[in-house]
Amino acid sequence: MSFFNYRNNLIHAAVAAALATINIFIVLTLDPPNLAQGVFGNIFYIHVPVAWSAFLLYFAVMVCGIFFLTKKSIEWDHRGLACAEVGTLFMFLVLTTGPIWAKPAWGLFWPWEPRLTTSLVLFLIFLGYFMLRQFGGNPEQVSRYAAVVGILAFLDVPLIFLSVKFWLPEMQSHPQVGQYFDSVNPLPTYLVIFSFISLLVLSSLMVRFRTNILSMKDAS
Repeated sequence: MSFFNYRNNLIHAAVAAALATINIFIVLTLDPPNLAQGVFGNIFYIHVPVAWSAFLLYFAVMVCGIFFLTKKSIEWDHRGLACAEVGTLFMFLVLTTGPIWAKPAWGLFWPWEPRLTTSLVLFLIFLGYFMLRQFGGNPEQVSRYAAVVGILAFLDVPLIFLSVKFWLPEMQSHPQVGQYFDSVNPLPTYLVIFSFISLLVLSSLMVRFRTNILSMKDAS
């Protein structure tokens, strides 16, 4: 039976579509937080939540890898692969929206500062992860190796988050942790949280849909 033949899945998809539509409307119509950046300043409301969502998905890859190695259940392997695929798609969006935001903010599309560079490294690690999945040989062995790679790759996530503290301020363009939000005007904080929630609903639907496809392919 098709994934969307189930009522719960249809409701999930409808909620995800509605939240995504509202989110896009906000980004396109809201007055930008920085008038000098114009509408590009509103990419902030997408860029940051997409990054958070990608990191959360990569955390799920690590968790699924641990469960797969301990429980030996192929379902955890499917979930890990699905989370890795969606997470890498989101990371691609991070690396795309980042330069679009960076140009009006810093004058350069890619200043090679620590947070951007470590994010690119994480993206490249998962490209290698997918190459391993595709060309690694024996499926059972590949699943084990992929689980280990997924676990180790997550070590880059806290490095990305804390990179603004590990390197000297003159080496980076990103603000320090906690400087994104203005306590006087909480609206940007609420909008970022709303965007993050909408992306979580969307990404969970994508992961469930992809896991279903992998399970059906494995059963056939």
